[in-house]
Parts: sequence; structure tokens; C-alpha cells
Amino acid sequence: MGSAAKGEADRGEKLRETVGTALFMAIFLFFWISLNPFVDLTGEAVLDPSAGNSNLMNQVVSLLLFAGTLAYGLLHPMRSIILQPRVLLGLLFAWFFLVSLISSYPMLGIKGTVLAVMVTVNASIYLLLPASERHFAKMLGIGTLIMLGVSYYGILFKPLLAIHQASELREPMNAGLWRGHFPHKNSAAAAMVVASFFGLFVMNAWSRIAGMTILCLSFLFLINTGGKTSTAMLPAILLLAWVFEKVRFLRIPIVIGGVGAFNIFAIGAAVFRPLGDFINELGIDATFTNRADIWRFAVSELADRPLTGYGFKGFWQTSELVHSGGSIETWAVAAANGHNSYLDVALMTGIPGLLLTLVWLVVLPLRNISRLEPDAEHSHLTRLFTRIWLYAIFNAGLESLFFEGGNSLWFTLLFALYGLSLQASAALAPERRTQPEGAVAHA
Repeated sequence: MGSAAKGEADRGEKLRETVGTALFMAIFLFFWISLNPFVDLTGEAVLDPSAGNSNLMNQVVSLLLFAGTLAYGLLHPMRSIILQPRVLLGLLFAWFFLVSLISSYPMLGIKGTVLAVMVTVNASIYLLLPASERHFAKMLGIGTLIMLGVSYYGILFKPLLAIHQASELREPMNAGLWRGHFPHKNSAAAAMVVASFFGLFVMNAWSRIAGMTILCLSFLFLINTGGKTSTAMLPAILLLAWVFEKVRFLRIPIVIGGVGAFNIFAIGAAVFRPLGDFINELGIDATFTNRADIWRFAVSELADRPLTGYGFKGFWQTSELVHSGGSIETWAVAAANGHNSYLDVALMTGIPGLLLTLVWLVVLPLRNISRLEPDAEHSHLTRLFTRIWLYAIFNAGLESLFFEGGNSLWFTLLFALYGLSLQASAALAPERRTQPEGAVAHA
């Protein structure tokens, strides 16, 4: 009877691991490759705000992945971590829903809020799918190699769709720069930075050969994207994360001070001309690659609605803004987004929405890291999550990624946040165990 029970438990564990592996890889490939890779940027459809990535197949797959992941999570012994911290996230998404209801585009906001909740739920369960740290590293490594393979396939065999062309309607000046299967060189560059972090982790937690291959391929691709900011940020974040790990008293100045100072200088240079002139004198491009006009316009619009903003997803690329180009004398009305995540959140959900977001994405991770045990604090897993987190919150000063449902960096940031939370309250699972609590970290 004991042997039969043990056999049944083993079969249940094997089934859980198989399902977890399938879900992990499906979600990874969905976010990192998408259902619609190699978008043609030369067609007029790219200028149509209504012609986004929201097609029927994408919605169906999103719902299926969400349903499968949620079912797995609810059956998992550690299901209590799903969508934590619930009070904060409840307030955050309730506020997003409220400001959307009173906006000019309530359905856009409601749809966006529902999608944001779904992605957050998926991310909160994602690290429960692996059976151990090594299993996590193996799946992460294989998924990243597949992603890199698709990108390089595009460069070799679909260059018109994987390399920016002079015939593109939006930004012909990017001609010759690599983007792979991503929609833009900047998103490709950001992906390669994070893939480099994956490679370093895989080297230490699974396979040195696979990890080194990922690192080399990612760096080569990153250089060819022409993404100067991301290329500079890769070594900068690695150094910053090292200092962050080793020197505890500098953690708050690095995160709060660093993110705050960067946004003040960047957006301040756009709004206050003396500050912009000062930054120019330092040899720094005060327009931040022509973002200054967008930030100046966004700040002026935020001043009209500082409390509630314009509703979640209710500002950039809306028909009202696009068709007002003749009455508002700036090209910034045609921008796809604000190129600053913090400013975009404030613009869409007001100052209260921004404050709640900062508590979730900046303050809570700092608190979780401060609670880590020494072994966890200096582990390869913690380094991975910390590097992703630091890169995302600093990169957010130049790109819009917060609450972007299909954005691979946004999803990766979310599961890194949950990883830090798990690390703060759990011990690492060294290898696959006999009990059915398989996860990257165990309570």
C-alpha cells in the first residue's frame, strides 16, 4: 500500500512538472517572440493607432495561457502568493478602473486594466512552474536560445523585416539597424540586455556553454541594434548591481536617489530651459534623442489633470489626440507613448496612480531585499532578479514599459519582483524534491 501511494505521488509530481514546464515555455515564447513576429514597418498600417497587436488569435492565446496558469496556481500548495500584495494591488487597479470610468475612453481603460491584472497574475504564478532553481535556469536558457535563434534567423533570411529599412514610414533614419523579430530596435536592444542577464545566470545555475552562448549572441545583437542607451546600460547595471549587493547603505540612494535624479534631470531639461542648457554644456544630449518635445507636451497636459489623469490607456494614440494635430503645434501629439514610464503612468492615472505604482515597483522590492538572509542575498538567483529590476526601473526613465501588457520586459520585471519577494521569505530548492511543492523557491 505504501509503495502504491508513493507511486501515485511520483506520478502526480511528474505530471505537475510536465504541465509546469509546458506552461513556462509557452508563456516565455508568447512574450519574447509573440504570435506576430517580423512586423512590416513599411506599410501604412503602422501609422494607424487602431491597428495594434490586439488581434483575435492573440486574445484567445492570452486567455488560454491565463486560464491554464491560474488553474495551476490555484492547485499549488503556495497559491497564497498569487497577486500579492493584494491590498496594494487592489487599491492600484481599483484606482486605474475608476479614472478610466470617468475618462473620455472608458472601454480602453477597462480593457487595459483587465489585461494588466491578467499579466500580473501570470507573473505571480510563473516562478511556481519550475521544479527547482536548476530547472528554472534550464528552461530560461532554452527559451532564450530559441528567442535568439528566431532573431538571427530574421537577420539571415528575412532582412527586410528584421533590419530597419529606409522605406519605413515612421523612422527611416534607423535604416541598417537590427531589430530581429521585435517591432523596433529599442525593444530589441532592451531584450538583449535582459537576455545577457539570463545568460550570466544560466552560466552559473545550469550550463556554462549555454550561458556563454546566450551572452555572446545577445551582446553581438545588442551592438548591431544601435541602441546606445541600452548598450551603455548593460555594463552600468552590472556594476551598479554589484555595488548594490555589496554596499548595503547605498541601496536607497542608488534606487530612490538614482531614479529620482535621472527623471528630474531628463524631464527637467525638457521643461526648464536653463537646466537643459546646463546639461548640454556637460556634453549630454538634453533632448534625449528627441524625447524632450514629447516630455514637454506631456507635462503641460498633466498639469491640466494632475489628480485623475486622462484614464488608463486614454491619452497617447487616441483618436482625439491624433486628430488634434492641427490645433496643437507640436509633432509630439503623434508619439506612440511618452518614452518615460513614470510620466506616462501619471499622465494616464494621475499623481495617486503614480505613487501607488512607485510603492509597488520601487519601494517594496527594496524592503524585500533588505529582509534577505545572507545566503539568499548573495545567490545567483537574487542577482538575476536584482539586475532585471534595476535595469527596468532605470530604463523606464527613457521608455514606456509599465503596464504594457505584451511587453516582454514588463512581464520579466514582474516575475523578478515576485522572485525577490519569494527570496525574502523562502529557502532555495537545490534540486527537484520528492514532495509536490516544486518551485524556484519554497516557503
